[in-house]
Amino acid sequence: MSVPTQFQTAPPAAEPQTPEPAPPSQGRGWWPAIRPLVLRLHFYTGVLVAPFILVASVTGLLYTIAPQVEQIAYRELTQVTPAGDTVPLADQVAAARATHPDGAVIRVDVPEAADRSTRVVFTDETVPADYDMSVFVNPYTGQVEGQVRSYGQWLGFRAWLDDLHRNLHLGALGRNYSELAASWLWVVALGGLALWIGKRRGERRARRLLAPDPEARGRSRVMSWHGAIGVWILLGALALSVSGVTWSRYAGANVEELRTALSWVKPLPATSVAGDAPAAGHQHHEAGTAAPADDPDALLVDGVGIDGVLATAREEGLGDPLYLTPPPNAGSAWTAAENKRDWPTSYDTVTVDPASGAVVDRVDFEDWPVMAKLTTWTIGAHMGILFGVANQVALAALAIGLIAVTLLGYRMWWLRRPRGAGRLRFGRPVPPGAWRRLPWPVLVGGVAATVAVGWFFPLLGISLVAFLAVDVVLAAVRRRG
Repeated sequence: MSVPTQFQTAPPAAEPQTPEPAPPSQGRGWWPAIRPLVLRLHFYTGVLVAPFILVASVTGLLYTIAPQVEQIAYRELTQVTPAGDTVPLADQVAAARATHPDGAVIRVDVPEAADRSTRVVFTDETVPADYDMSVFVNPYTGQVEGQVRSYGQWLGFRAWLDDLHRNLHLGALGRNYSELAASWLWVVALGGLALWIGKRRGERRARRLLAPDPEARGRSRVMSWHGAIGVWILLGALALSVSGVTWSRYAGANVEELRTALSWVKPLPATSVAGDAPAAGHQHHEAGTAAPADDPDALLVDGVGIDGVLATAREEGLGDPLYLTPPPNAGSAWTAAENKRDWPTSYDTVTVDPASGAVVDRVDFEDWPVMAKLTTWTIGAHMGILFGVANQVALAALAIGLIAVTLLGYRMWWLRRPRGAGRLRFGRPVPPGAWRRLPWPVLVGGVAATVAVGWFFPLLGISLVAFLAVDVVLAAVRRRG
């Protein structure tokens, strides 16, 4: 991806450099007309937004090692030695409750293998917002192995890295950095691709787009590396941008509204058990002992209890990893959901009547809308989960590529600085008034598209206004100079 020639050329240097071929900025066609605007936009996004993309790339690179670090750091909590039959799941939850008397049980993760522990997740007022406390129980002995704070699925260090990548540990304010990076990444990538193809379009060999020029020198050599690496990482950068936006605060809300309007969201099973339980589905006829009215875990043992819910889920064919979520109130059902995020993925879910053990509703992953599946897969790939170690290696390579093109872009900027002056001076990026030479249908369409994009990606729109303000100020300074 190309970087614009935004600064005045330096005085003649002592060492000759290979002259750069002039871009095809003159002539007929749509590209010569819009190239100056693309050039200017790519420059400002590169200079002002690239730092956010760089930080996101570095923290993302660190995150790629998180699964292995988590396995090593918490092995004593998550792994056990198989030893005969397991104790009832209700007794394991009771053991976890004895260790963690405060907070509500929000989820129970059934061991996904014979050598794994049971995980009971509690709300906890002593941990940061959005965090919980996970207590691990040996399913064979019923003894608690330990506890650690968690964020969703992730434990301790992995949750810390996730927070670093998402908001730099700055809370809601910090999320603006990652949203700004995700909102602009696709613009930078596609604009750079257009500039790079425009620069190379007279050369009919694909190698000129995909590989650096071995004969180039100086800034041209840096640009050839910048452009070639940019082409190789383009699809990955676009995927990161799309998936990153879905988690963002402002653009993410717009994405969610769009997905809902187009029925692209995953379907949720019914959870209400008001009235008679459905006749269809498996039922457990042996009800558990009723818990005292003041017992905070009454919903876990009343009726068929958590062991009856687990039996129903297994008879319905649900596999591992399996999460059991207690009903939020007496009129709601248990939720038993698969959470197999690596390929082939599986998210089959059933809701179970706590009184009878009957299946209230069921939603299988194969019934999800295609776009809901694609969203889940894209997010899984973004997190390095979908294809395991290969996914992590690909993400690490992509992060390194983003870091490289960003630093190379700043290197080109440095090489374009005026030399021999006492201070850094901005040059004229492109001839002024380039937008006036656009055909009016293109101009009107471009303005309308920009407004729409700025509305859908609010931080992109706000920062674009800031870029325009900077551009106006620099133009005024040049006129006075």
